Amino acid sequence: MSIKTVATTPFSDQKPGTSGLRKKVAIFRSPHYLENFVQAIFDTIAAPQGSTLVLGGDGRHYNREAIQVILKMAAAFGFGKVLVGQGGILSTPAASCVIRKYHTYGGIILSASHNPGGPDGDFGIKYNTGNGGPAPEKITEAIYARSKALANYRIFDAPDVALDQAGSFTLGGMVVEVIDPVTDYAELMESLFDFDAIRTLIRGGFRLCFDAMHAVTGPYGHEILERRLGAPAGTVINGVPLPDFGGGHPDPNLTYAHELVEIMYGADAPDFGAASDGDGDRNMILGRHFFVNPSDSLAVIAANARLAPGYAAGVAGVARSMPTSEAVDRVAAKLGIPCYETPTGWKFFGNLMDAGKVTLCGEESFGTGSSHVREKDGLWAVLFWLNILAKRGQSVEKIIHGHWAEYGRNVYSRHDYESLPGDAADGVMAHLKSQFTELPGKRFDAWQVKFCDDFSYTDPVDGSVSTGQGLRIGFVDGSRIVFRLSGTGTEGATLRIYLEAFEPDTAKHHLDAQLALAGLIAIAGDLSQLRARTGREQPTVIT
Repeated sequence: MSIKTVATTPFSDQKPGTSGLRKKVAIFRSPHYLENFVQAIFDTIAAPQGSTLVLGGDGRHYNREAIQVILKMAAAFGFGKVLVGQGGILSTPAASCVIRKYHTYGGIILSASHNPGGPDGDFGIKYNTGNGGPAPEKITEAIYARSKALANYRIFDAPDVALDQAGSFTLGGMVVEVIDPVTDYAELMESLFDFDAIRTLIRGGFRLCFDAMHAVTGPYGHEILERRLGAPAGTVINGVPLPDFGGGHPDPNLTYAHELVEIMYGADAPDFGAASDGDGDRNMILGRHFFVNPSDSLAVIAANARLAPGYAAGVAGVARSMPTSEAVDRVAAKLGIPCYETPTGWKFFGNLMDAGKVTLCGEESFGTGSSHVREKDGLWAVLFWLNILAKRGQSVEKIIHGHWAEYGRNVYSRHDYESLPGDAADGVMAHLKSQFTELPGKRFDAWQVKFCDDFSYTDPVDGSVSTGQGLRIGFVDGSRIVFRLSGTGTEGATLRIYLEAFEPDTAKHHLDAQLALAGLIAIAGDLSQLRARTGREQPTVIT
């Protein structure tokens, strides 16, 4: 066994997006492609010899093969130990938990999150720093710069490591410790929430259904919901992680989690339903015949945080991504705590949490989390809701309606146009920006434009500036329309339109969001010329 130095040439497309590098599996399988990016990571982070690294992924196609490559390259680089999830499995929030608990130098997470899997699907890789969170832009930009200058990479020439049984192995001078992927995370959850109260709720006949979507959270759901909290066997559906996610799209929304939606809107629906995504960092919450908008979910968690033991001392502050509704802003104002508005991308919350400025944070894209880790955390959100339900003794629908009665309702929706031709999507954005000088003051029926801008953010901790984060059109009454190109896809472009209006009148809180926002939806279509420029009549997904 020896270290090989392999000559290579750079690839031009290894610039990480908001959640690492994501490409089709076939691209990652190309000779030297994965190896180049991993070498660029190692060269950039310059970990001291003998450092410890965490490694794991969401179990999608190519996960196991990639882990073997990374282990051998880590041994060649000089890492002293790698903690790797058994079977190559480690959810994104669990990886953050392990990095933080064992004070490792950092970790590599293999995931394309909510993107489709399988041999023709997507794959992804990202580096998380020692705080457990995604590498900030200054590091990802440095990794990209290094990837464009590589002439070779180093890899240990050795047999593959057995991943299916916990234990320690050696790879040259490096220890590979295969760990149970669930235990550390489950123990953290038990320290944050009142498991006794949730057990009592379930024993009392409360029924729930958790759809793991054949993705990474299946083992976590079985251990925590069924074994530790006592929910009946079968509470977790689609609980076996599969490389192709069972042929489904592991995105927990009303379109792709259709099996759960049918259960929760059926004649004998459970009291509570939830789903998580490919790598376990997103969540969807449902009551009986009732959908909880992710923006409302964040606001409800913030308003009820003290009901959970881990948050009984209160919340230092909250943060939300710019496209997320302002519902949590209203809670923060009443609690007298700061609320920060950041670009999309969990890494922007990391600085705020490390500085002690925020405890809770969330994104409208079904991501919610707190300072317990440095990633959004799907199962954490599910457990927080169960904790609230156990303490308040009300249904999901009553809790939401009560919240709206107290704070008003931020009526909100997101329209996704997926797999658009890149030039058409860019044309929509350019056309919108071209109108910015003439739009302020213009009236569209009852709506008068107050401002237009391309959102930028100055980090209050380190002073870094992020520009080009989404086009905002704000109206005098507080309504908004936001247009943004997503950075998480691998094929074509995804244009997202976010629509929000505030409704204080409780008599109108029951209205369907699409009906209540119909006027803003029409304005968005007229201003963007989306139908003419893309040929699309309807969004791919509405949430």
